[in-house]
Amino acid sequence: MEFLCNSVGLTALAVISSLVLLLHILPSKLQNQKKKKYHPIGGTVLNQLLHFNKLHHYMTGLASKHSSYRLLGAFRTEIYTSDPVNVEYSLKTNFENYGKGDYNYSNLSDLLGDGIFTVDGDKWRHQRKVSSYEFSTKVMRDFSSVVFRRNVVKLADIISEAATCNQPMDIQDLFMKSTLDSIFKVAFGVELDSMCGSNEEGREFSNAFDDASAISLWRYVDVFWKVKKFFNIGSEATLKKKVKVAEEIWEAVTTTSTSTTADTKKLSNFVEFAESVTDKALEKMHYLHAAITETLRLYPAVPVDAKVCFSDDTFPDGFSVMKGDMVAYQPYAMGRMKAIWGDDCEQYKPERWLNDKGVFQPESPFKFTAFQAGPRICLGKEFAYRQMKIFSAVLVGSFVFKLSDETKPVNYSTMINLHVDGGLHVLAAHRNSRSSS
Repeated sequence: MEFLCNSVGLTALAVISSLVLLLHILPSKLQNQKKKKYHPIGGTVLNQLLHFNKLHHYMTGLASKHSSYRLLGAFRTEIYTSDPVNVEYSLKTNFENYGKGDYNYSNLSDLLGDGIFTVDGDKWRHQRKVSSYEFSTKVMRDFSSVVFRRNVVKLADIISEAATCNQPMDIQDLFMKSTLDSIFKVAFGVELDSMCGSNEEGREFSNAFDDASAISLWRYVDVFWKVKKFFNIGSEATLKKKVKVAEEIWEAVTTTSTSTTADTKKLSNFVEFAESVTDKALEKMHYLHAAITETLRLYPAVPVDAKVCFSDDTFPDGFSVMKGDMVAYQPYAMGRMKAIWGDDCEQYKPERWLNDKGVFQPESPFKFTAFQAGPRICLGKEFAYRQMKIFSAVLVGSFVFKLSDETKPVNYSTMINLHVDGGLHVLAAHRNSRSSS
């Protein structure tokens, strides 16, 4: 009986103590929660699924209402921002608290592996250091320029033949193949030659990678993708097949080099023009640099870039971000924000990048986010600009282009990278008789 009384007394004391603690702590916790405020809700991840084919239009519409907003998901909240101040905070000021995380890694690693685009911490720092050294060497810069000039000559020959026959061509496909050829040659010394079609492996690699990229992005809205991966069905079975094709081709071409096409280059009518586009000449092409930059402002290669918040935080706008939240900035939407670029933000206007003397004036990388910013800023930025400027100078200087069907709308395909859906089919005409002779 005494034992029972003691037990009841101890239990009662524990309950009373707990109530006292709760009454003391609960108001404090509620007060702290009230102090926190969260970004406005733009919708749910289901809305992304419903608008997937026009995803960037949908998200630009939300960004025009709220510079930063939330989409609610079954397992996490997703925060999207087009505010340059928030972008700078997550990409630079508090860089260590925002990384790829397990969420992005699981979605992308089947395609991109443990590469610099999917990892954080020491793995990322090591790869960044090695890559940074490679991109900064004069040998790499000089060699890449030689490769770009040689490949633009090959592309100009293809376009010239099509122009002579008045034959439409998919210029996006040719640009993608020429870029792929350049990367393989510069990075691995391999003559992939996918652009000229003499290497079937190049075409297969490009197609497999594009398909795998689209499916990898689909994972962000497909809550069942892990189930499909486990049973190897549906889109996940396709992804596995496409990645295997890409890996096998990668292994084959990086272990076997083919001879160069230097002799063919000497026979082209475009060699002299391409060789005149020197690095010194490129430095003076301010309007061309502005035109390319303006294109990237409106059509960035990566339209949305996501990170994960590693610990509870507060953005400069005063709104709370919780551990595990996905945090993404939106280059595509940011290029269309009046608050950032003015009332003419949706107009293609290279002049916005030039001063009164016609000299190019860069903007903050947290405003123009096509190449990321902060410690993760794209190492290949100058590499990309050099290729685009060499190709643009030679091709625009040699041909006039127009859409093969000007009544057909041009739309994007929703992938990790921004692609024109179905390709960009154009007709070309020679600017002068010398090019077609």
